[in-house]
Amino acid sequence: MSAPRAVPISEEVPKAQTYTAKAVAAQSPTSGMAAITVPRRTPQPKDVQIEILYCGVCHTDVHFVRNEFAAIMPTTYPCVPGHEIVGRVAKTGNAVTKFKEGDLAAVGCMVDSDRTCEACVAGEEQYCASQPIFTYNAPDKHLGGMTYGGYSQSVVVDEDFVLRVPKNLDMAGTAPLLCAGITTYSPLRHAGVKAGQKVGVVGLGGLGHMGVKLAAAFGANVAVFTTSPNKAADAKRLGAHEVVNSRDDAEMLKHANTFDFILDTVPAKHKINPYINLLRRDGTLTFVGAPSEPLPLEVAGLLFGRKKVAGSLIGGIRETQEMLDFCGKHNVTADVEMIGVQGIDQAYERLLKNDVKYRFVIDMASLK
Repeated sequence: MSAPRAVPISEEVPKAQTYTAKAVAAQSPTSGMAAITVPRRTPQPKDVQIEILYCGVCHTDVHFVRNEFAAIMPTTYPCVPGHEIVGRVAKTGNAVTKFKEGDLAAVGCMVDSDRTCEACVAGEEQYCASQPIFTYNAPDKHLGGMTYGGYSQSVVVDEDFVLRVPKNLDMAGTAPLLCAGITTYSPLRHAGVKAGQKVGVVGLGGLGHMGVKLAAAFGANVAVFTTSPNKAADAKRLGAHEVVNSRDDAEMLKHANTFDFILDTVPAKHKINPYINLLRRDGTLTFVGAPSEPLPLEVAGLLFGRKKVAGSLIGGIRETQEMLDFCGKHNVTADVEMIGVQGIDQAYERLLKNDVKYRFVIDMASLK
């Protein structure tokens, strides 16, 4: 009898079946956004297919569309942005246990991770050692190519990266919680902010306004630092107890050594040492904005008082669900301005001028 013949095993993973979904995409850094159809995988056993109802517009979307992260994470075109997704479950795979057709569901900045590294095992997928699979402009391990985001009719995501939406929350106002909400909730949570503490928020934009609302919901006494005194009334409407003009040295000095925690949301170059001087002993200044230029730091300001400077990204899936549940309990959502997909280019220009209170959200019905 002849010896058995070796049969080579293909290393290529069979691609899933697909369907097409309408979307809007950028074809180049200067093309603007235009209609496109993109492939979505048909739901696999653990997948949830979501009909997207609302998608928030994040400053990160603009950076990727215009390839402004080229040095660290270049954009692959066509690029369909959007990682603040809220919708309704349309289909589920036969092994899905957490969702059923008709449920409200959400997807944030990640759709997968390696699930095996120390960070993932700890529920901190955002710090995955292999880098998380982001909702858009990341390698798509199911279909090849790149992932496409929420400026689309639908999305298919493993149930482990899909989130439940509290039924009492406004759905459009919930969308920005998937990025701006968790970006500000996570550092507040990790700092142990609690009722009665004094918390500062630097900047009153898309991130800052969520920081104010969440810190107030934690029961903190919240102060907003701004260079625009005309924002005082709005800051107090959002939950701030006081507003400090950060350009007024005398006003700043009144608050020296009194803050338990300060959340810095400003993405541009600015002075940080004055805020360090406002921290009390063991206080923390945490950055969630990412200035493109280095910020000078006077180390002596940290030494006298054992003060800390930290940074924070988004949160893991477990913490993001915790944040949504917290917002449901305290009825916290973002202040939004609704737009159709046809107005996305104009929204980007306005966003760059801070001309929005405080987040744009796309009504995806406008794509049909």
